[in-house]
Amino acid sequence: MDWSSIITLIVSIITLLNILLAGVVVFIERRDIGSTWAWLMVLFFIPVGGFIFYVFFGRQLKKRNFYELSAEERIYLQSAIDEQVMTVDYQGGLTAKYADLLKMNLRSSNALITSDNEIEIFDDGEAKFNAMFQDIRNAKKEINVQYYIIQPDDLGRRLREELTAKAKAGVKVRLLYDEIGSRQTSRAFFKDLIDHGGKVEVFFPSLFRLINLRINNRNHRKLCIIDGEIAYIGGFNVGDEYLGLDKKMGYWRDTHFRMKGSAVNQILGRFLLDWNKAAPRGEEESEQLPLPMEKHTGSSVVQIISSGPNSQTEHLKNMYLKLIASAKKSVYIQTPYFIPDASFMDACKIALLSGVDVRIMIPNKPDHMFVYPATLSHAGELLPYGVKILQYEKGFMHAKTIVVDQEIASVGTTNIDTRSFRLNFEVNALVCDEGIAGELHELFLKDSMSCTELTLERYEARPKMMKFKEAVARLLSPIL
Repeated sequence: MDWSSIITLIVSIITLLNILLAGVVVFIERRDIGSTWAWLMVLFFIPVGGFIFYVFFGRQLKKRNFYELSAEERIYLQSAIDEQVMTVDYQGGLTAKYADLLKMNLRSSNALITSDNEIEIFDDGEAKFNAMFQDIRNAKKEINVQYYIIQPDDLGRRLREELTAKAKAGVKVRLLYDEIGSRQTSRAFFKDLIDHGGKVEVFFPSLFRLINLRINNRNHRKLCIIDGEIAYIGGFNVGDEYLGLDKKMGYWRDTHFRMKGSAVNQILGRFLLDWNKAAPRGEEESEQLPLPMEKHTGSSVVQIISSGPNSQTEHLKNMYLKLIASAKKSVYIQTPYFIPDASFMDACKIALLSGVDVRIMIPNKPDHMFVYPATLSHAGELLPYGVKILQYEKGFMHAKTIVVDQEIASVGTTNIDTRSFRLNFEVNALVCDEGIAGELHELFLKDSMSCTELTLERYEARPKMMKFKEAVARLLSPIL
């Protein structure tokens, strides 16, 4: 067989593989239309590379029974959901006002409503980690930690040493981190912790730390639960950059909650589901979901909503859409990435046309080649409708918050993009509390003092090269 025949054969095989893969994308995997066309473009315009890219980034996760619950757990959970769906309309106050939203979260994400919570807001990394380390030092029974990123730097070592000291003292310590987010960190980094009885697991680990076929489905959650009484949830990862020590990114602006109350039980349950998925079956059986705890003295109404590639619907995106649709006066959003789909853009446009004050705060500093132009493209589309786009100048804006009418707010790990809504494992705390929503509203206004406004005039005067980058990035936005 001569070289021309060999090349013809190879081209034929590649073409056939592309056609077969395109058939899988179009007819078998139930994707949204934008994502389908984006993958078809990649497959046909990059024949060999597109196939490899799809294997690592495009395969969908099996959804059925991803988290294994016992029959008793399923019966208890469904019973609690049914009871709350029937009674939430009669709770009064903001709970009754937002009953439709709360019921939607109950039915779609099994997000039980708790109404006895105390919440402290952190917007600075140093303050957040100092408080968390102090709570870890005070732990008596167990500490459960889960982060997307744990860097092997000074802050990562501080966390490791705090946890190791408690493991030495006989406290049960479990640490779960994401393989891709924490790619610079290995299990060897936690050897001392493991040697003293701490347990460390990796979510969707790589094969020989070289090949990861789940690179597109990462666990983006950031949780810490101490003695089942205190929980941390929000946007901060573990690394010196989150303390503002990275010269390139500068000050790191993020938002995190410290919680006490029954919502802690829900956050612990979320952690245990992920832990059971990651931990190998061996000496211990899967941890059961925690039973209801005694009522706490707080008064904040909270739902813990989670979503991921195992979900049948995009729970967190739907929560955002419902929040925006419920707004009568204002919607304040902070997000590092603003790459929404058409439904989210339409929700914003409808709110703006209805006279709602919609403000979106984004960084004025790129940390990804395509993500920043895609963010500007989507933000620019809303400018003719009257949105106020604020570009944070003090450092990097990484907070993931939405505040509606100074009454209800969400803080968590979810960015406004396809990756967070559909591909990553995420979790947010939805809070119905005028006090907490008011604090977050005031924080937004304070952050606005460190922003420049992206006006329609400024946007239309952007350089031609940026327009070109935006056009390319927008085509790829369904798979960014």
